[in-house]
Amino acid sequence: MRLSIIGDEIHQDLITTARAVRDAGFEGVEVRSVDGVPPHRLSDERLREIRRVLDGHGLEVAGFCPPALKHAVPRTDDEIEAARALLLRAVEQAKILKAPHVRIFTFYRDGEPDPGTAAAAAREVLHGLPLDGTRLLVETGTRTNTPTVALTMAFLEQTGRDDLGILWDPGNSVFSGWEPEPFPKEYRIGRELIGHVHVKDPKGTTGYVRLGDGDLPWREITATLAEDGYTGWLSLETHWRHGRVLTQRQRDEPWGEEFSEGGYPASVECMALLKQLVAT
Repeated sequence: MRLSIIGDEIHQDLITTARAVRDAGFEGVEVRSVDGVPPHRLSDERLREIRRVLDGHGLEVAGFCPPALKHAVPRTDDEIEAARALLLRAVEQAKILKAPHVRIFTFYRDGEPDPGTAAAAAREVLHGLPLDGTRLLVETGTRTNTPTVALTMAFLEQTGRDDLGILWDPGNSVFSGWEPEPFPKEYRIGRELIGHVHVKDPKGTTGYVRLGDGDLPWREITATLAEDGYTGWLSLETHWRHGRVLTQRQRDEPWGEEFSEGGYPASVECMALLKQLVAT
C-alpha cells in the first residue's frame, strides 16, 4: 500500500502541501483544488506546474478528483453533453498530470439510491468517450446513487462496461446513513474491483472526526488490505478541522480557501496517525 492525501485537505498552496506530505513520509498527492481554483478549472499550464512541483518534492500524483457526474441525473441532450464535456476535460487533465485514474460519481440521488437510472445516464455520457487508457473509478459517494459498495456493484453491472473500477470510501457509506458497518462485508463484496481507497473517519451521520476517533476500524481495514496484497493508494481525505465542522456545501464542493481553512494542523495530525496504522 502507498500513502497519499488529497492536497487541498492540507492547504491551497501547493508547495506548503508538498512539504507537509514529504515530511509525513507519504509518497503521493491526490489533486483536487490548488490556489483556490476548483479541479475542473485548472488550466493546462497550471497542471504542468503542479506536476513539476510534486516531482521536485519526490511525490507522485495519486489520482485526480474532478466533480465528474456529481450533479443531478442528466435528462436532456444538453445536460448529457455538459456531463460529457466535463468528463472529457477531466481525462485530458489527468493525462497532463499523469494521474493513474479519474474519480467519478453516479449523480446526486433524488430520494433513495437508484443505480439503474444512474447507470442508464452514465452509459450515454460514456458512450464513445475517448478514454485512451485512462481509468475511471466510481466513488461510493455520500449523496449519490451509490453510497455503498453493493449499490456501486449494481451500477457497474448495469453500465455494461468492464473498464470501470471502484473508489472505496467507507466513510461516505457510514456518513450517508446507508451502511453503518461497511467493513468487512462491503469490502468483501467489491474488493476485486477496488482500485483506490479514501481514508476519513465519520461519527455517524453528524460529521467527521480525527482518524481513529470515529466509527471505522481503520486498523483492521488497513491490515486486511495488506494481507490481501492491495498495492494501490490509501489516500487521506481528512474532512476534519480543529474547531469547526464542514458544511454540506463545503463537502459537496470541497475546494478553495474556505474548504481548506484549518486543514493543515488537522491533516498533519491525521497523516501521522495513518502512518502509524499501516506500520503496525
